[in-house]
Amino acid sequence: MGYSEEYIVNMTAIHQTLRNEPQTRIILITGPDDLCDKFPTTQPYHCEDAEIFWRDQRVLDQLSLSLTKETTWDAIVDRIRQHMVSGDIDTLCATCSWRPYGVCAQGLDDIKQGKGLFPIP
Repeated sequence: MGYSEEYIVNMTAIHQTLRNEPQTRIILITGPDDLCDKFPTTQPYHCEDAEIFWRDQRVLDQLSLSLTKETTWDAIVDRIRQHMVSGDIDTLCATCSWRPYGVCAQGLDDIKQGKGLFPIP
């Protein structure tokens, strides 16, 4: 799933890195991130919409994380396990166009069950 082939390749690479190398260092930022870097120019760019910033901040608040903090993916996974339940996706991400696909809720459930990120074939 994705906006373009280039976006899918980039998102898959990031996903696989986090899945296979949980000690990957991450810096939480405001604004466009490594995923937005490959957002196709043929579609309306929404990576800087106020709604996206609002949703991101709600998730940060839920996980007790702050912007510009450097951490690791496995530290974020620990916070997800401690501070989130699958129903949080419906609340925190109610306006997200990806939510109806159920991928994020399933991913959250997998993390809560200790499965980590799902493998991508």
